[in-house]
Order: sequence, then C-alpha cells, then structure tokens
Amino acid sequence: GWQLAGYAGHRGPAGFQHLLNGAVWDADAIRDDVQQYVAECLGTPDGVLILDDTGFLKKGQHLRWGAEAVLGHGRRTENCQIAVFAAYVSAKGRALVDRELYLPKSWTPNADRCRAAKVPDTRVFATKNKLARAMILRAPASPLPIASG
Repeated sequence: GWQLAGYAGHRGPAGFQHLLNGAVWDADAIRDDVQQYVAECLGTPDGVLILDDTGFLKKGQHLRWGAEAVLGHGRRTENCQIAVFAAYVSAKGRALVDRELYLPKSWTPNADRCRAAKVPDTRVFATKNKLARAMILRAPASPLPIASG
C-alpha cells in the first residue's frame, strides 16, 4: 500500500489498504471497464488474446482458494493461489483483460472450508483449461477487437 500511495501522491496507505482489503466491488464490472479502456487505447483489428496460468506464493494461516503446487522452475512445493489470465496484445501494446481464479479440486467437497474462504456456493471445480475456455467464450461479447483465426 505504501508504494501505491507514494506513487499516487498520498501521504499514507490507508486509502489503498481500504480499496484492497475492505471495499466492496464487482470484479466482473471492473473487468468490463478495463476491457473497454484497453479496446479504446490498444485495440486494433489484428489484436489477439494470450492465455496463461500463474501461481502466487501465499503464506499464513488463512489461505484463500489455495493449495500446494510447484511454482516457477523450482522443484519445491509451496502454498499458492493459481489463476488463469487473458492478456490482450496488439501492435499498440498489451494488457491483462480477464481472469479466473482456480479452485483446487480438494476444496470442493469441504463446504465449510469454501464458506470460510468466501468461495461462492455456485462455484464448482473446473480445470485450468475449462477456465481458459470460459474466457475465450466471453471474448466475442467484449469490446476488444480480436483477429479471427
């Protein structure tokens, strides 16, 4: 929070900490706003989507949506969260435009654990490939100009 606050010219991190930890916001609505902005700034008829999964190292007692996995090129197993991201790339630049958080299969039978981690009751296990497919199927309805294959 301190680095973001400093960059924005704020005297302290309280505003950013509230935004990141306490504010209520609609992630899908923000995704849609980001896609509109990216389409206006970076959109070209030959733009493409690039999908990739990424793991985020997580420490602590209250791991949200996490599991053990091998991160990076190392051989160590660490607690992490895994997400699948879609980036829009054109000659004008690149930006992340969509995301899906991966819910490990080991979590789905444990309703109490899911509830404690604020996993929606409607969420079910999906492979990373299925998460990527969902983003690909959403893309034509977005404002992003995407080249046809």
